[in-house]
Amino acid sequence: MLVISRAHGLRLATNRPIPGLIPSRGDVRADVHVQLGGTQAARPEAWPDPIAAHPESRVCEHGRPVPIALGGGADGFRMRYEDGTDFVIDRRGTRIWASWHEPMTLEDAAVYLLGPVLAFALRLRGVTCLHASAVVVDAGVVALVGPSGVGKSTTVAAFAERGFAVLCDDTLALEERESDVIAHPGYPRLRLWPEAVHLLHGEKRSLPRLTPNWEKRYLDLQQGGYRYARDPGRLRGIYLLEARRTGPTAPGVSAVSASTGLLSLLANLRSDCFPDKASHRREFDMLGRLADRVPIRRVGAPRGRPGLVRLCDTILDDLATVAEESGELDGLTCTI
Repeated sequence: MLVISRAHGLRLATNRPIPGLIPSRGDVRADVHVQLGGTQAARPEAWPDPIAAHPESRVCEHGRPVPIALGGGADGFRMRYEDGTDFVIDRRGTRIWASWHEPMTLEDAAVYLLGPVLAFALRLRGVTCLHASAVVVDAGVVALVGPSGVGKSTTVAAFAERGFAVLCDDTLALEERESDVIAHPGYPRLRLWPEAVHLLHGEKRSLPRLTPNWEKRYLDLQQGGYRYARDPGRLRGIYLLEARRTGPTAPGVSAVSASTGLLSLLANLRSDCFPDKASHRREFDMLGRLADRVPIRRVGAPRGRPGLVRLCDTILDDLATVAEESGELDGLTCTI
C-alpha cells in the first residue's frame, strides 16, 4: 500500500513512510513516486554506473557526504554517495528509486531525499529552489538565504521559539502566480547541530538524532507548541544571511539592488547538478523577476544567543519598515 505525503509542494507516493513527513488522508494523487529500498527491476543497481564527478572522499559543511558520482542517461540521472546511498531520478522528475546498505538506514536515505534529491527532481520539473529556510510573518513568507553553515536553520528555530510558523528548512521551492512569487512548505522538521540546540536551549533540552549515523538533531514542529505552515504563501522578503560576525554594529540590514540580489540568489540555487542551458535560462529569468518584485536585504549573523535575539529583532523591525514604506500590511505588529 502506497503512503501519500507532501514535501516542497509535491505529493509523494512511497512504499513506506518517510521519517518526518505527514501522511495525507484521502489524497491518492501523486506527483512523484518513490521506491525506498526493495528489489524491483527498476532498482538503481540495474542502471548503468554513473560518471565519477568527485572521486575523492569529501563532505559538505553539514558533515554529510556529497555525491561522489553523478551520471545521466537517456532515461534518467543517478546520484551516488560515498556512504553507499544511491538514487536514480527519471528525466521528468516523476519517479525516484533509493537504495542503501548497512549500516546506513531509511533515516539516512530520507536526509538525502528530502534535501538535494527532491531539489534536483523539482529542477527537472521546472521549479526553482533556493538554499533557504523560511518563516511566516503576518501576511507573508520571509526567506533566509545563504550557504550551508551560515545559520539559516538556527535563525528560523529562534523565530519558531517566538511563535512564528516555520515554512521550510534549507530548501525553498518557488513558483510564480501572476505577479506574486509563491513559496511552498517543506516538511515539519528543523535540522540543528547540537551546538545550535545548546545555543537555543542551553543544557535543559536535548533533541533526537536525525539518524543513528549522524550527530545532527531535529526539532519536531508538530510538538511542543511549535507551528508549521502547511500552506503555500506569498514571498514578501528575502534576507541574505552573511557569515557570523561580532561587533557592536552587528547585525545590520542593508538593501541590495535587484541586479546584486539576482547574483546572490543564483549563487544560492539549491541544486545545480547536470546543468543545462534551458534550466539556467529559466532560473535566471525567474529569479530576475523575483528580484524586481520582492525586497532583498543583506544582514549579518552575529555570534551567541544575544546576537541571535538581535538578529530576529532586526529582521522584524526591517519588515515593519518595508511594509510601512510600501503602504501594505497596515497595522503590522512585529515586536514579541
